[in-house]
Amino acid sequence: MTQPPERVAPGNGGAAHVPVMLGRVVDLLGDAPDGVYVDGTLGAAGHAAAVLAARASRYGSATLVGLDRDPHALELAQARLGGIDAPVSTHLVRTRFDAMGAVLDDLGLDRVAAIFLDLGISSMHVDQAERGFSYRQDGPLDMRMDPDLPTSAADLVNDLDARELSRILRRYGDEKFADRIARAVVAARPFSRTTELAEVVRDAIPAAARRTGGHPATRTFQALRIAVNAEIEALESVLPVAVERLAVGGIFAVLSYHSLEDRAVKRAFAEAATGCVCPPNFPVCACGRSPKVEHVIRRPERPGTDEAAANPRATAARLRAVRRLES
Repeated sequence: MTQPPERVAPGNGGAAHVPVMLGRVVDLLGDAPDGVYVDGTLGAAGHAAAVLAARASRYGSATLVGLDRDPHALELAQARLGGIDAPVSTHLVRTRFDAMGAVLDDLGLDRVAAIFLDLGISSMHVDQAERGFSYRQDGPLDMRMDPDLPTSAADLVNDLDARELSRILRRYGDEKFADRIARAVVAARPFSRTTELAEVVRDAIPAAARRTGGHPATRTFQALRIAVNAEIEALESVLPVAVERLAVGGIFAVLSYHSLEDRAVKRAFAEAATGCVCPPNFPVCACGRSPKVEHVIRRPERPGTDEAAANPRATAARLRAVRRLES
């Protein structure tokens, strides 16, 4: 599983978060048909502001529905979007992206023209030690993107038995030393600080393995973050919903950063692009199935070398996109 570097674009509290593959995303979504644009991972609105401005330039006006579960992110997004010098309207909702269908229903929107998801963690989370995402900065062992979630990373490492903790590390972090780390964590707990956990994880990994592959705690912290925020479950839930809510010709683009995310996107897009599944010897189609989408980007696109050098977060990015077909 490819791991994105933890350190990303420098900034004050994450406000300078650098949107990944911004030009390509604007090209895809800016040229989608006229209609509502949905950003399910709004963050500080780096992508959304550029896409919204491009769509307003193309169509004379533009409308955004922006979703994010982090109240601080929504404050940053509101400020950035308010600075767009174009006729735009925005509807910002504090919720996780798998509530997209319900949000659109509440707004009376049956179909939308463009949908975007930028998965993973942003600089506004990593750079704030008090959010507990970073193994390099001392802070409370939290990792909740929504501060109102009931379970933190500390709850997981302090309450789960070694078997369940190992399962989380292996599934969400592809950690080959999951059993060793889980046993070490159980033996050393309770934990309340990020650096305490990072030190125990580091010591649990064989010395030879610690000398390669970046910080030894990278995979453990990734796995805990994904588990705390139910990221994969939310992604698998929203993908078919997003496809269904696209208008004909609408574009759905997803940026992922590790193989779990990319596999889920690849499967969902392939399923939506599949037509008749009748046996080849059937004289006529009996299943009645037709593809819902066509691939715009079938093999994931990666950022160029210049962008990867300038923005370390971009190095692991993979972009896929589909276009909605006639029903």
